[in-house]
Amino acid sequence: MNEKQRLGKLLRNCTKNLLFDQGIQIHAAVVKMGFGLDLVLSNDLIDMYAKFSRVGSARAVFDAMRERNVVSWTALMCGYLKQSNPRAAISLFSQMVSFGFKPNEFTFSINFKACGLVPTLENGVQIHDLCTKSGFDAYLEVGNSIIDMYSKCERIQEATLMFDTMPLKNLISWNSIIAGYTNQGKANVSVTLFKKMQKHGEIPDEFTYTSTLKACSGLGDIKVGTQIHASLIGRGFSWSVHTTTAGALVNFYAKSGYLYEAHEVFNLVENKNVILWTTLIIGYAQEAKLSEAMELFRQLRENDIQVDGFVLSNMVDVFADFALIEQGKQMHSYSIKVPYGLDILVANSMTDMYFKCGLIEQAEKAFTETSMKNVVSWTVMITGYGKHGLGREAINLFNKMLLNNVEPDEVTYLAVLSACSHSGLVKECQEYFSRLNQDQRITPKIEHYACMVDLLGRAGRLKEAKNLIDNMLLKPNVGIWQTLLSACRMHGDLEVGREVGEILFRLDSDNPVNYVMMSNIYAEARNWKECERIRGLVKVKGLKKEAGCSWVEIDKRVHCFYGGDDTHPLMRNIIEVLKEMERKMKEELGYSYCVRFALHDVEEESKEENLRVHSEKLAIGFALVHGGLEKGDGVIRIFKNLRVCGDCHEFIKALSKVLEIVFVIRDANRFHKFENGLCSCGDYW
Repeated sequence: MNEKQRLGKLLRNCTKNLLFDQGIQIHAAVVKMGFGLDLVLSNDLIDMYAKFSRVGSARAVFDAMRERNVVSWTALMCGYLKQSNPRAAISLFSQMVSFGFKPNEFTFSINFKACGLVPTLENGVQIHDLCTKSGFDAYLEVGNSIIDMYSKCERIQEATLMFDTMPLKNLISWNSIIAGYTNQGKANVSVTLFKKMQKHGEIPDEFTYTSTLKACSGLGDIKVGTQIHASLIGRGFSWSVHTTTAGALVNFYAKSGYLYEAHEVFNLVENKNVILWTTLIIGYAQEAKLSEAMELFRQLRENDIQVDGFVLSNMVDVFADFALIEQGKQMHSYSIKVPYGLDILVANSMTDMYFKCGLIEQAEKAFTETSMKNVVSWTVMITGYGKHGLGREAINLFNKMLLNNVEPDEVTYLAVLSACSHSGLVKECQEYFSRLNQDQRITPKIEHYACMVDLLGRAGRLKEAKNLIDNMLLKPNVGIWQTLLSACRMHGDLEVGREVGEILFRLDSDNPVNYVMMSNIYAEARNWKECERIRGLVKVKGLKKEAGCSWVEIDKRVHCFYGGDDTHPLMRNIIEVLKEMERKMKEELGYSYCVRFALHDVEEESKEENLRVHSEKLAIGFALVHGGLEKGDGVIRIFKNLRVCGDCHEFIKALSKVLEIVFVIRDANRFHKFENGLCSCGDYW
């Protein structure tokens, strides 16, 4: 072995054994002995510096080389990728090709991974084309990288085509395609592939189980999930070693509503990490077991586990979803005292929480105090203004964001379009939709078109809205047709409504929402025969509509009410106070029930009884029983899981004028601020 070979071996040993200081000494010896420009030794140096994340030093060696080969370029690309700079790796690949160097299988694999991390489909397709022409796509490692790249670029069909045409597959191939389908929300395909791979003799590993359990969580497939659990036990799976899979199993049970089983798996893990704690906490919170969630959060802190921004953000999101103002404020106070409380993720969640609790000024304050705003920060604010019917404010903020050189993403466009729709700003909405279509960075999605359909529908331009759906390049989904059907009901358009209803019955025949909307359209047209026919179909199919639920927080306790529910111990008092309010509103304002919203072919008196026990009215009645009448200048906040009905909307408007109380109602669509007989939505929701 000559001196040059000995130096090369020493450099490779330093890289392998993580001996960085010795590596620097050998680099000095290489230069001193006159080998500084040697191709092989320079490649070894680039590789060493790259793997120690010293990309600047690796680049300096690379730039000083008089002669390079594919190994030189590939080693530096590895360094950029390790430093989380995939764009630099892709740029270097382009330079390499332009200088006439031919990539090898390692070069291709690295750059497919880089394209998946950005993600950038255009570069990925170009590199794939070059790879195919050079024949390297037949290499197993390269094929796996191509599957992963297309999956991360949300092109699962191209990933599947690559998977299906690969001459050889290994466990990584199967893991890549299963993870791709899981992340695309096509959980049923992931589960099918999981079963298929085992028939082909592949033994699942931790990555396979994690992706498949995630798929089972999305499907609510308790059978396959428990089979995986049994398989893991049979294999003597170590929960403390494989914490990622343990976390996936906890998440699966929690999302499936099996909290006892989730907690049992959680207890088996000795060294619990912060993600595992967070998974179980969120599981309890999503099942409305908030006291258990808060107790787990207390235990998490007592175990001296560093609470990071992810945990804090998720906890705040829970309080936002349930509109728990006091708990949200307490979490805000806590976050200020811990290091990760300043994380942008937490700051954005705080802004969102205050908006969802109806506290606009506090949301604005939280946004203003966020020092390093990103596109999510601006989007949360625009969304919040839109939900509160402040369309002009949303537009002004969008324009201010552009002046601050922050590029909107597809969610930001969706937020501003939705804000315009909620406020009935037809011209402005059309302008932003046109701008979106001209933005080369973003491809409009079905949700953007749905905003335009909602806007046109609410404005009574139903045929124009339907033409937009018929002529768009995207395939219409159930949601966009439901948006148009809702507008048909609002305007009493039976002709278009019947046509859209038939489409929905074909596309989504087991969704009770479609039947309820069509039944309501016929009922409002007093076509009782068709109304009863539709309701008969619901009974035959055994479909059940989601129950309307409203809740109110009083003295730090949340009280829930369901429509028609008479089990609350104070129900007699609630009904009495509601009747008293009706009498008062009738005397002072001439108020009467909008009985058309009862939608039943029964006597008027029975309709009034049905309307009185809507969940939002029961929650208001409960708040009034608890002293709302004495709070002349107070605010009563009610939250509902569904859209507030027309009669309740009129009722609360009148009540706000008679009692001189502000009511803030958050329904499934937006916020309504009722004050002095008016609503912030302008009767446009």
